[in-house]
Amino acid sequence: MENAREKVIVVGCQLPEMDDFRFENSMEELVSLTDTANGEVILRVTQKRDKPDSSTYLGKGKVEELRNLIEELEVDVVIFNSELTPSQLRNLSNQLQTKIIDRTQLILDIFARRAKSREGKLQVELAQLEYLLPRLVGQGTELSRLGGGIGTRGPGETKLETDRRHIRNRINEIKNQLSVIVEHRKRYRSNRKKKNTYQIALIGYTNAGKSTLFNRLTDAASYEENKLFATLDPLTRKLVLHSGFTVLLSDTVGFIEDLPTTLVAAFRSTLEEVAEADLLLHVIDASNPDYDQHEKTVNKILKELHAEEIPQLVLYNKMDRVHNDFVPTADGKVLQISALNLADRERLKRKIEEMMIEEMVQYEVNLPSTSGKLLARLKEETILRELKFLESDETYQCKGYIFAHSPLYGEIKKQNDGDGE
Repeated sequence: MENAREKVIVVGCQLPEMDDFRFENSMEELVSLTDTANGEVILRVTQKRDKPDSSTYLGKGKVEELRNLIEELEVDVVIFNSELTPSQLRNLSNQLQTKIIDRTQLILDIFARRAKSREGKLQVELAQLEYLLPRLVGQGTELSRLGGGIGTRGPGETKLETDRRHIRNRINEIKNQLSVIVEHRKRYRSNRKKKNTYQIALIGYTNAGKSTLFNRLTDAASYEENKLFATLDPLTRKLVLHSGFTVLLSDTVGFIEDLPTTLVAAFRSTLEEVAEADLLLHVIDASNPDYDQHEKTVNKILKELHAEEIPQLVLYNKMDRVHNDFVPTADGKVLQISALNLADRERLKRKIEEMMIEEMVQYEVNLPSTSGKLLARLKEETILRELKFLESDETYQCKGYIFAHSPLYGEIKKQNDGDGE
């Protein structure tokens, strides 16, 4: 049954470099991830160690305790709060005799559920196969000698080696398909650049409220739920600002601390949407006790994407249920909002315009009353601050702000030089 929730024990090792607060929050996050994957956490098991045990992650006594708990509570799955090595996974499976999953596998499982587009599904499958490949060793290594001959596997080849070859072939096949999609997206993005479209990307830790904000700003139907990784595939919609200027707003996959390396690589192309943006709206969940660490995680990933120089507006979201110890920590431009509050969203739109004006130049132009098309473009492609109809000479007096690299700026100059209509 799809809706039957599996009974789960979550397990974590607290190492010396992690204080109690950080460790507790990482275990809370693991519980949230488990809930998103339709698991019910019935117990947490933790242990303080200088370093994880190389063969079983936990100490021998703790493994024994865990085995008894699994039998007693009839547990379906044990989820570990770190990525297990292939040998740890194998040893734990043998000793605990139940399904063992690590944090990476759990995140991959959630991504697999959430992926909707062809690209998203391919990226998840690629990450899953790259995770699986080194872990095939030791899982059914009995030799299955088959006779040679045309059309059969070579003599002495194992089922395992066939599986590995099949996986490697599939990995190459997916990479080829993804490269075609990436090229298509590059062309699409370069077309957008040619049209001088202003691009804004919503970024932030998973479950910070990006999709809720995206939906309210653009009236889109992006998937919105109080769960980790609710959005996986990037969505782009038009957003009309107060002045009439139209920008493109993209919703992106939520960032997370210690994102599995296979996923960072697989989702790099999805996150390129971020690197191409003219403005980043960095959404931070002010109701989460670990908001400060989430903010640092996102900025670290931005650095990896070479996107740290892009202008950024930090949005402390969920201020309607702000955490008691909340203190804004971001430098630069900041707004405190609730995505559900209309007045806050209007303030945000005004702030976006203010930030755009900082990068624009002022213009003033008088257009003949017959220049309807040009006037419509001024409303959409510039921040029009003043529009007056002068009856004396039947012209529109327009004042506002425009990007100096916009082709429209050249037309305005021409008009002012007397070469226009």
